[in-house]
Amino acid sequence: MNRAVSFGLFATILFLLFTTAVSAQSSSYEEGKKYILGGLDVKGLQSYNEQTVKTYTGLRVGQPITIPGEEIAGIIKKLWGLELFTDIRFDIVDIQDNKIFLELIILERPTLSEVTVYGIKERKVADIIEDTDLKKGKKITESLIANTKNFLENKYKKQGYLNTKVTIATAADTVGSNSQKMVVNVKKGDKVKIRNIVFEGNEKLKTKKLRKSLKNTKKKKLYRFWKKSKYIEDDYKEDLGSLIDKYAENGYRDARVISDTLVKVDETNIDLKIKVEEGRKYYFGDIDFVGNTVYTDEFLRRVLGIEKGDTYNGVLLKERIADNSKPDPNDVTSLYQNNGYLFSSINPVEVSAENDTIDFEIRIIEGKETFLNHVTVKGNDKTNDHVVYRELRTRPGQKYSKADIIRSIRELGQLGFFDAEQISPDVKNVKPNEGLVDIEYNLVESGSSQIELQGGFGGGGFIGTLGLSFSNFSLKNIFNGEAYKPVPLGDGQNFALRLQASRTFRVYSLNFSEPWLGGKKPVRFNMSLSRTQQFGTSFGNNGRIQVDRSRQFSITGVSLGIAKRVQWPDDFFTISHSLSYQLFNFQDFNTGLFNFGNGKSNSLSYTIGISRSSTQGGRIFPRGGSNFEVRLRATPPWSLFSNTDFKDIRLESEDLISERTANNGVLTPAQNARLEELNEERFNLLEFYKINFKGDWYSTLVEKLVLRTNVEFGFLGSYNNDIGDVPFERFFVGGDGLGNFNLDGREVIQLRGYENQSLTPVDPLTGQQEGGIVYNKFSLELRYPLTLKPAASIYGLAFLEGGNAFNNFNEFNPFEIKRSAGVGLRIFMPAFGLLGIDFGYGFDTDARPGSVGPSGWQTHFIIGQQF
Repeated sequence: MNRAVSFGLFATILFLLFTTAVSAQSSSYEEGKKYILGGLDVKGLQSYNEQTVKTYTGLRVGQPITIPGEEIAGIIKKLWGLELFTDIRFDIVDIQDNKIFLELIILERPTLSEVTVYGIKERKVADIIEDTDLKKGKKITESLIANTKNFLENKYKKQGYLNTKVTIATAADTVGSNSQKMVVNVKKGDKVKIRNIVFEGNEKLKTKKLRKSLKNTKKKKLYRFWKKSKYIEDDYKEDLGSLIDKYAENGYRDARVISDTLVKVDETNIDLKIKVEEGRKYYFGDIDFVGNTVYTDEFLRRVLGIEKGDTYNGVLLKERIADNSKPDPNDVTSLYQNNGYLFSSINPVEVSAENDTIDFEIRIIEGKETFLNHVTVKGNDKTNDHVVYRELRTRPGQKYSKADIIRSIRELGQLGFFDAEQISPDVKNVKPNEGLVDIEYNLVESGSSQIELQGGFGGGGFIGTLGLSFSNFSLKNIFNGEAYKPVPLGDGQNFALRLQASRTFRVYSLNFSEPWLGGKKPVRFNMSLSRTQQFGTSFGNNGRIQVDRSRQFSITGVSLGIAKRVQWPDDFFTISHSLSYQLFNFQDFNTGLFNFGNGKSNSLSYTIGISRSSTQGGRIFPRGGSNFEVRLRATPPWSLFSNTDFKDIRLESEDLISERTANNGVLTPAQNARLEELNEERFNLLEFYKINFKGDWYSTLVEKLVLRTNVEFGFLGSYNNDIGDVPFERFFVGGDGLGNFNLDGREVIQLRGYENQSLTPVDPLTGQQEGGIVYNKFSLELRYPLTLKPAASIYGLAFLEGGNAFNNFNEFNPFEIKRSAGVGLRIFMPAFGLLGIDFGYGFDTDARPGSVGPSGWQTHFIIGQQF
């Protein structure tokens, strides 16, 4: 019985009751007579105002009213529609001449006073109550109970609990007036798994291929852990569409699902039976382009990439026309939209299908060429407008280009000043007839200044780091007191102060960079000052390390650099140049590491670098693209301009070192003084060249699962074999990378699963770990985001790594690596910066003397704080 019939029958019954009641009360009542409403009272209200109900009925004292009539029936129906009452009726109180006095008697529905939910975790109860709107004071209606029951059953069925049963009971609450308590009992049962997926009617495509096409619906297998085998109806229906797409990809455009059946095996297992009709296999015939004037047919065919005689692939054809799965696809639609034709329309149409061949027309409406009228930005509350506008590839007056918009989003995300996940371009004020549009970039500021706090072990003890980094600094406002919030910001400059220290060393550094020197071109200027001190140590009588600050080794350095973004081979490339000077000063620092303890060394070097950065998806969690850098650092070949016989110096030095090794590290004072004198002369002016390569590639595998591939290589070379390799600038491999305190210009290479710098080889001449001359490293890292919300970006990772360091290039073997594997977690919050932890297992023995067996489990931390 439908709702309209129900109300009609109900109204008829009310009329009969109404007539009976009136007849009993007044013999003067005449059926169907029109009266003047003399008064209206409302009885039975508990929580509603009487005047409000009167107003809602629409009845007014003094108005004519027919008893009984459609007006009374309509009011009753209207009040029932509110679902607030369990009983509604009109009674005649009195009739005086032509006036009638009525009474509206109402019985209110009970209100909800308390909800108790059983069968789900306590921490999820609040969410359930909010989702079902079971709030205190809510009127308890049949629809509320039914909707709550249906919502909960469907909610858990979507999660694979097909046997979910929900019961809801109410009982009077003795505390309140006309209120009831509600008890919701959820019995989810066990998740229902798919035991088997059976196909019928498939002769052309194998069952294995068809099962694989069901992306989210999988049968149970012991090794399957990524895609679960639970049955979810919405995913299953979507996968049936993917099944037809799989046929379309292989030429069977007429394929269809005749039937699909869910067979219950038991309470926890089901089978799916899918019957298909494949049809015949088709091939592409002639493909003609109609309506194109901007591009020739031949050019469009090359972009389309489909030839006559190719197996028909409906999915591929759609992607080549308009691929919506990528931000910057290589398709025909993007070809037009990247060249100003925003209003273009490209539609493939079948014009004939004879035998097994399908001919197509690609019908193109190019539309009017479109130009940008206004380009605006919104939401950059801290960052000045000119910093944003200079990164945009879209300028007023330019042709509309989808590619330029996507590139602008990438450039803004790479700044680090805005939440990359929330950069949203809005195309506004579209005027097709005039060929004009506006673009507004909506931005959300993110933290761009940092307090860096790090901790780790290396370099003889615990290493602590404290740094202040302002990556959106404004130097021009440094003397403007009103601009300090807490420091002058907004011009995109970088200013950093850093202190790193342990009991045995200290590092001070200051860095400043301007990314747009002069403000007109992307030319980055960089300046840095640094000071490093390493103190002498010895073991006291209690076995603890004693630090002697009168014995020290220090490095004072300064560098200036310029980096310019270039247009060739493409505009992702940057060429950088820098000039740096370092003074190495030894004061009674006889550790054996550098073979001399008193004296100075000077290093004047030039560095040229070529880099390419094209990552997509922001700096915190890139989803695609790559970063790579090749860098060459070199000093002048000073020995070419010197008359010193470095061969004799080298031979005499090696003899003294050999004698020291033979005598358990002991030389006479005179021999020590002579060795220091020889090495100071040998390394007074450092000469070397250094090559570094680092590449990172990001690929989205499925959904949000991203693979990061990393390759690194470094080599430290010398011009003069008699001088040999310098004792500075070397590579120390192993650990978490936090030990990079630039004790001697060294580079510390992260390789998880091993202790810090423990993979550095032992020098055969000195018997010490003096740093590698060459190293390489490979890394595979799977990343999956748990959340990328502005409040917190969290992703988990699993990694495989391998790498090693070598004493010289002759020993270098890229396949002789120390291997590790592990898992980790990264958390980025604007209030705290990047936090992380890695658990790595080293499968091989490290390079330290006396080490045996695998390195085993190691824990590595990344700690940072941002404000």
